[in-house]
Amino acid sequence: MPGGRLTNEDRQHIAAALAEGLGYAEIGRRLGRPASTIMREVTRNGGPDDYGADQAHEATRHRARRHKQAQPPAPPIPDSGHGRDPQAVRDFTESFTALLVQQGLPRMEARVLACLYITDSGTLTAADLVQRLRVSPASISHAIAFLEQQGMLSRERAPGARRERYVIDDQIWLGTLRAALQMNETLAVASQRGAEILGATTPAGARFESSAELLFLLSGAFRQVMEEWVQNQANRSPHPPTTSS
Repeated sequence: MPGGRLTNEDRQHIAAALAEGLGYAEIGRRLGRPASTIMREVTRNGGPDDYGADQAHEATRHRARRHKQAQPPAPPIPDSGHGRDPQAVRDFTESFTALLVQQGLPRMEARVLACLYITDSGTLTAADLVQRLRVSPASISHAIAFLEQQGMLSRERAPGARRERYVIDDQIWLGTLRAALQMNETLAVASQRGAEILGATTPAGARFESSAELLFLLSGAFRQVMEEWVQNQANRSPHPPTTSS
């Protein structure tokens, strides 16, 4: 807002101008403010007929104080009887969320993912997420749609249940690695094709050939690590994770 927040003196000028019958545009011009600013100020404080400068100024101060009041702390995260320190869990959740954001995940999506990740069950409803994160249902819906599209969670509904539950499991990063592997192999094939077209003996062709070699090596390493992890999980669990792509 040009000129900063409206002062009590500004509001006195607005009240006097309204009494003269001036419009918002003219009042704004005199105060060096957009007409929309004057309109919002008057509308939220009684309208043109009931606007009072002192009352408007006090109401604005009251709203500002109310907005500055700290929100009550988020509900403690149940520890499922494991004796966890709630504050330590909250601190870790915040740091893990920040790490996900650093890795490129949008902040709301990172908050939802972290909230699911730290639960022992790995499942929460939309209402659970709204309560824990203190955000709107629409924000949760958008985040869930994004994470589901990325293969980072799934939906389930128990027989007879009315609400969907969002599920995260131990293979969350396996799906992410598979997507990265697919992209890596696509780049490797394209780089190899570039080397063939440009000629491996030319500087540009050699650059593509070198890139293809590195990318194919990475793909091989990715596959080896993923297969080893899947085998380790199979040895630990009576229900081995799937290896389908």
